Amino acid sequence: RLLGYAESIESTLHMACEQVSGSGVALSGHVRMGCTEGFGSFFITPQLSHFVDAYPAISVDILPLPHFISLSKREADIVIALERPEHGPYVCCKLCDYRLQLYATQDYLDKHPPVRRPADLGKHSFISYVDDLAFSSELLYLANVLPGASANLRSTSVIAQFVAAQQGRSLAILPCFLAAQDQRLLPVLPEEINITRQFWMYCREDLRKLKRITLLWDYIRAVTEQNQGLLMGESREMLFAD
Repeated sequence: RLLGYAESIESTLHMACEQVSGSGVALSGHVRMGCTEGFGSFFITPQLSHFVDAYPAISVDILPLPHFISLSKREADIVIALERPEHGPYVCCKLCDYRLQLYATQDYLDKHPPVRRPADLGKHSFISYVDDLAFSSELLYLANVLPGASANLRSTSVIAQFVAAQQGRSLAILPCFLAAQDQRLLPVLPEEINITRQFWMYCREDLRKLKRITLLWDYIRAVTEQNQGLLMGESREMLFAD
């Protein structure tokens, strides 16, 4: 209970400082954003580089990590996650849908049995997550989409899976926003194998009223909406607000 009071006092002081500064003064301060590893590294980080260029008085920490980030432990001010928080004093919104597809290099496809339908995939090997170490059941795509498929290389990191797929030795189910930015990776059976997931964005109720939090929150919502083509596998190009 005391922690809750302390956090409320802290956020009130932050808002008071912003009001004293006045609207004529450039927004300033610090924001820490936690995010899933792949989305944080390959989408949010490029977008934030443009944000801090536009608002140089606001500093931003980006934490792209392959595990849950806790707001209650004050690990971040804003979190983007695969699942909506079940409870807590948070403001939450669905940020966007995104799609995952099966990918391979042209070299892999040339050297292995042809893939014309899902049944052909039984002759192929995959790169996937370590099932018992995945931080969310939302990540267990392979077992859900292709039961019985064998993964000869597994990792807790989607970036490691992405790099492994680039080597042309196995197939991998990857987010389109990640794989589509590499021309070497081609979608395999895109009509038959595509998975839609969601990202959720949330922060503590008291922090949501801070101007710098509101500014970054609205910016992230705008650029994800602008990039629906990339997120859904309909484009290979990332767009920026400026």
